[in-house]
Amino acid sequence: MAEDLRPIEELSFREAMAELDGIVGLLESNTLELEDSLVSYERGVALLRALKGRLGEAQQRVDVLMGELSGEVGDQERDTTLS
Repeated sequence: MAEDLRPIEELSFREAMAELDGIVGLLESNTLELEDSLVSYERGVALLRALKGRLGEAQQRVDVLMGELSGEVGDQERDTTLS
């Protein structure tokens, strides 16, 4: 299985989501041997991590664009807390 998989960073968001969905379906089918289940689970975790990272980056870009649309925020409105 692992031999024919493309590197996650080469997958589009949609391709990665489709692969993750397929892995979830396969794991839920309970048809894999333990070793194959672990390999699939590891790939699924890697896909999920990459997808969450991409969503975070997209959210940051949207936030920047929204900030540009609304103008500069004053000191009273700016969140200066570290979290």
